[in-house]
Amino acid sequence: MQTQRESTAEAEARALRDMAEQTPAEMARFLQDTFSQRVVAYIAGIEDHKQVGRWARGLNTPRIDSENRLRAACQVFHFIANCENPHIARAWMMGMNPQLDDASPIEAISEGRQKEVMAAARSFQRGDL
Repeated sequence: MQTQRESTAEAEARALRDMAEQTPAEMARFLQDTFSQRVVAYIAGIEDHKQVGRWARGLNTPRIDSENRLRAACQVFHFIANCENPHIARAWMMGMNPQLDDASPIEAISEGRQKEVMAAARSFQRGDL
């Protein structure tokens, strides 16, 4: 558990910076380590989960739509983790969310609903749920 939680604004700004500084390989590697290759493939909207490993090793780069989904997943994860901790962020990303019609944030990102997921994350941090 963090000894000092960041304010929501600080946490969101740091998550945005962290996401912007990451290469596609770094994002793929982080998400693969945090969730799994199959989950990252689902987020990215691809069928071949082994492609995620190739991205993580820098052998290939994702298409722009897949990269956008990876960036959104990283940004939202880091936002929640910066405010809470990585365990809570992982659970939040995988769990059903009433603000997303009971879809998980991972599912919503895979459907291209990144803005809705970030709005749900902000709401979670405000304690609206």
